[in-house]
Amino acid sequence: MKRFAALIEQLDQSNKTNVKVAALAEYFEKAPQKDALWAVALLSHRRPSRPVTTTLMRAWAAEVTQLPQWLFEESYHIVGDLAETIALLVQQNSSGSNPSLSQCIDEIIALKPKSEEEKKEYILKQWESLSTVERFVFNKILTGGFRIGVSQKLMTRALSKATGIDENIIAHRLMGQWSPLTTTFDQLLLHPNPEDQIAQPYPFFLAYALEDTVMKNEDCKEYRIEHKWDGMRAQLILRKGKPFLWSRGEELITDKFPELAFLAETLPEGTVVDGELLPYKNNEIGDFNALQKRIGRKTISQKLRQEVPIRLMLYDLLEWNGKDIRSLPLHKRQALLTDLYKNHITDEMPLLLSESLSFSSWEDVAKERERANEKRSEGLMIKRKEAPYEVGRKKGGWWKWKSDPKTIDAVLTYAMRGHGRRTNLYTDYTFALWENDELVTFAKAYSGLTDAEIKKVDRFVKQNTLDQFGPVRQVKPELVFEIAFEGIAVSTRHKSGIAVRFPRILRWRHDKKSKDANSLDDLKKLLT
Repeated sequence: MKRFAALIEQLDQSNKTNVKVAALAEYFEKAPQKDALWAVALLSHRRPSRPVTTTLMRAWAAEVTQLPQWLFEESYHIVGDLAETIALLVQQNSSGSNPSLSQCIDEIIALKPKSEEEKKEYILKQWESLSTVERFVFNKILTGGFRIGVSQKLMTRALSKATGIDENIIAHRLMGQWSPLTTTFDQLLLHPNPEDQIAQPYPFFLAYALEDTVMKNEDCKEYRIEHKWDGMRAQLILRKGKPFLWSRGEELITDKFPELAFLAETLPEGTVVDGELLPYKNNEIGDFNALQKRIGRKTISQKLRQEVPIRLMLYDLLEWNGKDIRSLPLHKRQALLTDLYKNHITDEMPLLLSESLSFSSWEDVAKERERANEKRSEGLMIKRKEAPYEVGRKKGGWWKWKSDPKTIDAVLTYAMRGHGRRTNLYTDYTFALWENDELVTFAKAYSGLTDAEIKKVDRFVKQNTLDQFGPVRQVKPELVFEIAFEGIAVSTRHKSGIAVRFPRILRWRHDKKSKDANSLDDLKKLLT
């Protein structure tokens, strides 16, 4: 535990990539393999099941520190992180046995079925025997992930340095739903069994926002251009007669889309395709929100399948006849994908092939982008024809040129404190639109303002509070902001009846009074 706590402290104290990679690599080289495996799991947000609620932890911390509950809660809101708050307030009174990271986690896992009193006794004993940094790490294992600027890519680099295995191979082996409870460091990274990897997805290739220099300096004919479909990115794997469907977030979602299962018996063995899951009814692409119904259900009934039928829009071919072909140029992978579609896929199958568009100038590309709304897409994907299928986000191979966002002027009605360095400021905002003479909430947003603007809004919130609900304040409806969003759909879960995707603040409308903000009817007109 001491070694892992020292690593976390070292990572937290530096924002230099090379320093973090070196620290991680040294840890992976020197730590026992079981500890190293749990470190990889924790830093990639795979923590053990929580054995105790944060409500109980807060009550126990207030008790052991002899602070009134209100004062502990106020401290928590100021610090902005429960694990850190407890680590700072509780004092070390004794020396423990200094368990290893894996031993500590084994104890935490064993805690889950025990009584509340037994849990309290164990946790208080750990709090009082650990140092401040160790106590923070212990609390983080109990409550959530570490915010220390360690991306999956950075950790992959460190593991590659420590093991001598290529980064791309490491990234592939870390994909999927593995757990330190069912594998070892050796089995996962050093000597994996190929039979255990039949469900393993490839890391997704991600695009950067299109830069002006591309259009100024490069020929659009060097790129494959297609629409950016508004659904859920997914990877379909067909190996050993079994289908596996993975989301970009590394969730196995095969059971949510059972209509794809038969493809394992229909398409060639050893096929892996990258695509987009789309709601598709009456030969039209539907709203993304409809797809959420499929994801949110434990069981997918025949009725739901009929209400929200789907198609997988195929983008790319990653594996063919059991061979990884990601290193091939895009145009060669596309030729193989086209052959697959023509020779093995019928109209009855829930698969579509994303159309490649040809243009003679970037001006023509721009005109096609303007048609995105009528095509039910988010904009365009612009992929270099010679590009291999990379790991993660690599500049130059794939670009995305999204449509201009939809916008609406809304009134600030509620505000909540932020987190981290903004924990003393009100930075999370709720916005509303007019319906007759009433303001109806429709979106929350927390990005888009400058630091100076955030401070001004914070001052307004503190001086114009109408009511308070814990960390949330209702404010006088006076400030107007232009809110941008990517998509819009009818929703029965929202009071407004409308759901917007990726809302963010575009600008503060100092020139408008609250009565000049848009209405809910104005928002609904954007549905068409």
